[in-house]
Amino acid sequence: MMGRMVKKDKKGFDNPAAVNKKAYRDFELVEKFEAGLQLRGSEVKSLRGAAADLSGSYARLEQGECWLVGAKIAPYAMAREGGHDPVRKRKVLLHKAELHRISVKLEQRGFTLVPLRLYFSSRGLAKVELALAQGKRQYDKRATIAERGQKRDLDRDMKKYRKR
Repeated sequence: MMGRMVKKDKKGFDNPAAVNKKAYRDFELVEKFEAGLQLRGSEVKSLRGAAADLSGSYARLEQGECWLVGAKIAPYAMAREGGHDPVRKRKVLLHKAELHRISVKLEQRGFTLVPLRLYFSSRGLAKVELALAQGKRQYDKRATIAERGQKRDLDRDMKKYRKR
């Protein structure tokens, strides 16, 4: 019996339901964590249709628990009785050791916990990839853009000399 085939995107990840592209641009990512999400049924159905937006969202530690705040998951059209609130806080499922390690880092100045992407694991579980991040300054962003351009130019020039 064949198992369920999981599609991978070009970076080898499962097809994400949502990606926070601004987080990669605005923050310097220090450490990444994979965590589960506590969702309602209509939220899962909506996520399977990739109807989510992570821009402007963040994770917060409150009373020893982690919460995803500001993530928008569109209401599922076929849900009965209205479904769910699109911008409600959602509980992030992490181990105690991870929570402790994150809380120590968050107490330091300048660290933020940002979601990078929402996706489904190979077992069909909704997961969120969180990152401890520090905000980039404007000149850091410019340096990153210049570095990317130089790498692209170098690759273009080296293409002539590669074996075919």
